[in-house]
Amino acid sequence: MAPTFQYSFIHTTPKCNDLMEFFDIPKNWEKDKVRVGRSWKKDELRLKSNEDLHKLWFVLLKERNMLLTMEEIYKRQWEYFPNPERIDKVEDSMANLESVVRERNKAYYMLETGTTGERPVVTKYNPLGLRYFYRMSQYSRPKNKNSAWHKKYKFNFGGYAVQKFLRLYREKLWNEKRKLINRQRNKVAVLMRIFPNLDMQAVKEQYPLADIEKAKKHRHADGHFIRD
Repeated sequence: MAPTFQYSFIHTTPKCNDLMEFFDIPKNWEKDKVRVGRSWKKDELRLKSNEDLHKLWFVLLKERNMLLTMEEIYKRQWEYFPNPERIDKVEDSMANLESVVRERNKAYYMLETGTTGERPVVTKYNPLGLRYFYRMSQYSRPKNKNSAWHKKYKFNFGGYAVQKFLRLYREKLWNEKRKLINRQRNKVAVLMRIFPNLDMQAVKEQYPLADIEKAKKHRHADGHFIRD
Protein backbone atom coordinates (compact mmCIF):
# COMPACT_ATOMS: atom_id res chain seq x y z
CA MET A 1 0.00 0.00 0.00
CA ALA A 2 1.42 3.35 -1.03
CA PRO A 3 1.98 5.92 1.73
CA THR A 4 -0.51 8.70 2.01
CA PHE A 5 0.88 12.21 1.60
CA GLN A 6 -0.98 15.25 2.85
CA TYR A 7 -0.39 18.58 1.19
CA SER A 8 -1.64 22.02 2.08
CA PHE A 9 -2.05 24.22 -0.97
CA ILE A 10 -3.74 27.12 0.84
CA HIS A 11 -2.10 28.84 3.79
CA THR A 12 -4.10 31.25 5.89
CA THR A 13 -1.31 31.95 8.37
CA PRO A 14 0.10 35.47 7.93
CA LYS A 15 3.70 35.99 7.04
CA CYS A 16 5.97 36.03 10.08
CA ASN A 17 8.39 38.96 10.03
CA ASP A 18 9.74 38.47 13.56
CA LEU A 19 10.95 41.73 15.11
CA MET A 20 10.65 43.60 11.83
CA GLU A 21 6.98 44.07 12.66
CA PHE A 22 8.11 46.83 15.05
CA PHE A 23 9.92 48.77 12.30
CA ASP A 24 8.76 50.71 9.29
CA ILE A 25 9.16 49.30 5.80
CA PRO A 26 12.76 49.69 4.55
CA LYS A 27 11.86 52.02 1.67
CA ASN A 28 10.76 54.69 4.19
CA TRP A 29 13.96 54.63 6.23
CA GLU A 30 15.85 57.16 4.11
CA LYS A 31 12.91 59.43 3.33
CA ASP A 32 12.54 62.87 4.86
CA LYS A 33 8.78 62.91 4.32
CA VAL A 34 6.30 60.03 4.32
CA ARG A 35 2.92 60.56 2.69
CA VAL A 36 0.12 59.49 5.01
CA GLY A 37 -3.62 59.97 5.16
CA ARG A 38 -5.85 61.47 7.80
CA SER A 39 -7.17 59.80 10.92
CA TRP A 40 -10.41 57.83 11.10
CA LYS A 41 -13.55 59.85 11.84
CA LYS A 42 -16.34 58.74 14.14
CA ASP A 43 -18.94 58.83 11.36
CA GLU A 44 -16.83 56.43 9.31
CA LEU A 45 -16.26 54.08 12.24
CA ARG A 46 -19.97 53.96 13.08
CA LEU A 47 -20.61 52.29 9.71
CA LYS A 48 -18.35 49.34 10.51
CA SER A 49 -19.32 46.14 12.29
CA ASN A 50 -17.99 45.11 15.68
CA GLU A 51 -15.71 42.54 14.08
CA ASP A 52 -14.20 45.12 11.75
CA LEU A 53 -13.67 47.52 14.64
CA HIS A 54 -11.97 44.75 16.61
CA LYS A 55 -9.57 44.08 13.74
CA LEU A 56 -8.96 47.77 13.11
CA TRP A 57 -8.07 48.31 16.76
CA PHE A 58 -5.20 45.83 16.59
CA VAL A 59 -4.05 47.28 13.28
CA LEU A 60 -3.88 50.74 14.86
CA LEU A 61 -2.20 49.35 17.96
CA LYS A 62 0.45 47.67 15.83
CA GLU A 63 0.95 50.87 13.83
CA ARG A 64 1.35 52.94 16.99
CA ASN A 65 3.94 50.54 18.42
CA MET A 66 5.87 50.69 15.16
CA LEU A 67 5.84 54.49 15.08
CA LEU A 68 6.93 54.78 18.70
CA THR A 69 9.78 52.35 18.04
CA MET A 70 10.93 54.27 14.98
CA GLU A 71 10.69 57.57 16.86
CA GLU A 72 12.96 56.22 19.60
CA ILE A 73 15.46 54.95 17.03
CA TYR A 74 15.59 58.32 15.30
CA LYS A 75 16.14 60.04 18.66
CA ARG A 76 19.05 57.76 19.48
CA GLN A 77 20.58 58.46 16.08
CA TRP A 78 20.07 62.23 16.52
CA GLU A 79 18.06 62.35 13.31
CA TYR A 80 14.75 63.90 12.34
CA PHE A 81 11.77 61.58 12.59
CA PRO A 82 9.75 62.12 9.39
CA ASN A 83 6.13 63.16 9.84
CA PRO A 84 5.85 62.90 13.64
CA GLU A 85 2.16 63.79 13.34
CA ARG A 86 1.56 60.19 12.28
CA ILE A 87 1.54 59.20 15.95
CA ASP A 88 -1.11 61.82 16.72
CA LYS A 89 -3.27 60.62 13.83
CA VAL A 90 -3.10 57.02 15.02
CA GLU A 91 -3.91 58.01 18.60
CA ASP A 92 -6.84 60.13 17.38
CA SER A 93 -8.14 57.16 15.40
CA MET A 94 -7.84 54.90 18.45
CA ALA A 95 -9.65 57.44 20.63
CA ASN A 96 -12.48 57.76 18.08
CA LEU A 97 -12.74 53.99 17.78
CA GLU A 98 -12.94 53.56 21.54
CA SER A 99 -15.60 56.27 21.70
CA VAL A 100 -17.72 54.49 19.07
CA VAL A 101 -17.42 51.16 20.90
CA ARG A 102 -18.47 52.78 24.16
CA GLU A 103 -21.46 54.35 22.40
CA ARG A 104 -22.60 50.91 21.25
CA ASN A 105 -22.06 49.37 24.67
CA LYS A 106 -24.00 52.18 26.31
CA ALA A 107 -26.90 51.79 23.88
CA TYR A 108 -26.99 48.02 24.44
CA TYR A 109 -26.94 48.25 28.23
CA MET A 110 -29.54 51.02 28.26
CA LEU A 111 -31.85 48.82 26.20
CA GLU A 112 -31.27 45.63 28.20
CA THR A 113 -30.70 46.80 31.77
CA GLY A 114 -31.56 50.50 31.84
CA THR A 115 -28.01 51.43 32.90
CA THR A 116 -25.07 52.77 30.93
CA GLY A 117 -22.83 49.79 31.70
CA GLU A 118 -19.94 52.12 32.53
CA ARG A 119 -17.90 51.78 35.67
CA PRO A 120 -19.51 53.76 38.51
CA VAL A 121 -17.84 57.06 39.33
CA VAL A 122 -17.77 58.83 42.70
CA THR A 123 -16.38 62.23 43.70
CA LYS A 124 -13.31 62.09 45.93
CA TYR A 125 -10.72 64.51 47.30
CA ASN A 126 -7.01 63.80 47.02
CA PRO A 127 -4.48 64.64 49.80
CA LEU A 128 -4.10 68.15 48.32
CA GLY A 129 -7.82 68.83 48.64
CA LEU A 130 -8.50 68.79 44.90
CA ARG A 131 -11.69 67.12 43.75
CA TYR A 132 -11.58 64.43 41.09
CA PHE A 133 -13.68 61.53 39.79
CA TYR A 134 -12.64 58.08 41.01
CA ARG A 135 -13.72 55.08 38.93
CA MET A 136 -14.72 52.19 41.12
CA SER A 137 -13.50 48.66 40.39
CA GLN A 138 -14.11 45.15 41.66
CA TYR A 139 -11.43 43.50 43.80
CA SER A 140 -10.96 39.96 45.02
CA ARG A 141 -10.26 41.11 48.59
CA PRO A 142 -12.45 43.22 50.86
CA LYS A 143 -11.68 46.90 51.14
CA ASN A 144 -10.65 46.75 54.80
CA LYS A 145 -8.11 43.98 54.07
CA ASN A 146 -6.71 45.27 50.79
CA SER A 147 -3.50 46.96 51.96
CA ALA A 148 -2.23 47.48 48.40
CA TRP A 149 -5.33 49.51 47.55
CA HIS A 150 -4.93 51.70 50.65
CA LYS A 151 -1.30 52.41 49.74
CA LYS A 152 -2.19 53.40 46.18
CA TYR A 153 -5.28 55.53 46.83
CA LYS A 154 -5.28 58.28 49.44
CA PHE A 155 -8.50 60.21 50.02
CA ASN A 156 -9.46 63.20 52.16
CA PHE A 157 -7.16 65.96 53.34
CA GLY A 158 -6.35 68.11 56.34
CA GLY A 159 -3.77 70.33 57.94
CA TYR A 160 -2.77 73.98 57.77
CA ALA A 161 -0.46 73.48 54.77
CA VAL A 162 -3.29 72.01 52.68
CA GLN A 163 -5.65 74.82 53.67
CA LYS A 164 -3.05 77.40 52.68
CA PHE A 165 -2.49 75.65 49.35
CA LEU A 166 -6.23 75.62 48.61
CA ARG A 167 -6.53 79.30 49.49
CA LEU A 168 -3.68 80.26 47.17
CA TYR A 169 -4.95 77.91 44.45
CA ARG A 170 -8.43 79.45 44.53
CA GLU A 171 -6.87 82.90 44.42
CA LYS A 172 -4.88 81.88 41.36
CA LEU A 173 -8.00 80.58 39.61
CA TRP A 174 -9.92 83.75 40.43
CA ASN A 175 -7.10 85.97 39.13
CA GLU A 176 -7.08 84.04 35.85
CA LYS A 177 -10.86 84.43 35.51
CA ARG A 178 -10.68 88.12 36.44
CA LYS A 179 -7.99 88.77 33.84
CA LEU A 180 -10.06 86.97 31.21
CA ILE A 181 -13.10 89.12 32.04
CA ASN A 182 -11.01 92.29 31.83
CA ARG A 183 -9.52 91.26 28.49
CA GLN A 184 -12.93 90.60 27.00
CA ARG A 185 -14.31 93.88 28.36
CA ASN A 186 -11.38 95.87 26.96
CA LYS A 187 -11.73 94.10 23.62
CA VAL A 188 -15.42 94.97 23.45
CA ALA A 189 -14.66 98.59 24.38
CA VAL A 190 -12.10 98.87 21.58
CA LEU A 191 -14.57 97.38 19.10
CA MET A 192 -17.17 99.94 20.18
CA ARG A 193 -14.73 102.74 19.53
CA ILE A 194 -13.78 101.46 16.07
CA PHE A 195 -17.26 100.39 14.94
CA PRO A 196 -20.04 102.76 16.12
CA ASN A 197 -22.85 100.54 14.76
CA LEU A 198 -21.63 97.36 16.40
CA ASP A 199 -24.01 94.38 16.63
CA MET A 200 -24.32 93.85 20.39
CA GLN A 201 -25.96 90.45 20.03
CA ALA A 202 -22.97 89.13 18.12
CA VAL A 203 -20.64 90.71 20.67
CA LYS A 204 -22.41 88.91 23.52
CA GLU A 205 -22.02 85.59 21.73
CA GLN A 206 -18.34 86.21 20.98
CA TYR A 207 -17.47 87.63 24.43
CA PRO A 208 -19.92 86.12 26.95
CA LEU A 209 -17.99 87.26 30.04
CA ALA A 210 -17.87 90.93 29.06
CA ASP A 211 -20.26 93.39 30.70
CA ILE A 212 -21.63 95.40 27.76
CA GLU A 213 -23.01 98.26 29.85
CA LYS A 214 -19.77 98.59 31.75
CA ALA A 215 -17.77 98.43 28.52
CA LYS A 216 -19.77 101.37 27.11
CA LYS A 217 -18.58 103.54 30.00
CA HIS A 218 -14.98 102.44 29.64
CA ARG A 219 -12.46 105.02 28.48
CA HIS A 220 -11.36 102.75 25.61
CA ALA A 221 -14.88 103.00 24.14
CA ASP A 222 -14.76 106.79 23.68
CA GLY A 223 -14.55 107.55 19.98
CA HIS A 224 -14.75 110.63 17.77
CA PHE A 225 -18.54 110.45 17.48
CA ILE A 226 -21.67 110.93 19.55
CA ARG A 227 -23.16 107.62 20.69
CA ASP A 228 -26.93 107.18 20.54
